[in-house]
Amino acid sequence: MSQFVRAKKHLGQHFLKDENIAADIVAALPKYNTIHHVIEVGPGMGVLTKYLIKIPNINLKVAEIDWDSVAYLKINYPTLIDNIIEKDFLQLDLSQLFDGPLAVIGNYPYNISSQILFKALENKQQVDCVIGMFQKEVAERIAAPKGSKTYGILSVLCQAFYTVEYLFTVHENVFIPPPKVKSAVIRLIRRETVDIKCDHALFFRVVKTAFNQRRKTLRNALKPILNGATIITDLLDKRAEQLGVEEFVLLTNLIGET
Repeated sequence: MSQFVRAKKHLGQHFLKDENIAADIVAALPKYNTIHHVIEVGPGMGVLTKYLIKIPNINLKVAEIDWDSVAYLKINYPTLIDNIIEKDFLQLDLSQLFDGPLAVIGNYPYNISSQILFKALENKQQVDCVIGMFQKEVAERIAAPKGSKTYGILSVLCQAFYTVEYLFTVHENVFIPPPKVKSAVIRLIRRETVDIKCDHALFFRVVKTAFNQRRKTLRNALKPILNGATIITDLLDKRAEQLGVEEFVLLTNLIGET
């Protein structure tokens, strides 16, 4: 067995080698002592895992689809062997794996990082916290305020249910192999309530449709949803990036009443 695992391009692997950054990512968890269950996505060679297993009373599981990484983890982290899930995180039923609130953490493969967030949103009743490494542009998009050029679908949907914190930027030279872009660590903490007072499925549809043609006014961008219905509101004269979460909720309710 090789001492190291070769990063695989098709899996979007860039292994973090900076121990200080790894420790800082994990250190974002303990202050939220109500979280007992944690799942790490794509642990690779365990740069985060080694710090996670030191947290008292943690129920840690790791999801990894790379066979080489799984073999490495089994040899180097034998106490974790029964909690290594050799499956795609995106396909997991989190409610079957954990019987309570959980945190999702990881140095996420960039090619599925947005999908990881959508997975968390699908399980927002259970996922209290998401912490991890993202491509810097994606992280900025998630944390972007309304009115900015980077404000979009992920911004609205994540901020509707979570408080988003941009923690720090990470240089490309701390990875093996170095990615061609800078990275950033962000933290999402679920809001006290995920009831945003509207139909969630329609809310998601309105937000996604609105930003799919973001240069158009919402009156034109939302034609597929409005389906000829007349709604009297000034919100339809604006563009998607001009609306905050509360305004999207209001617009969703107006559409739902037609």
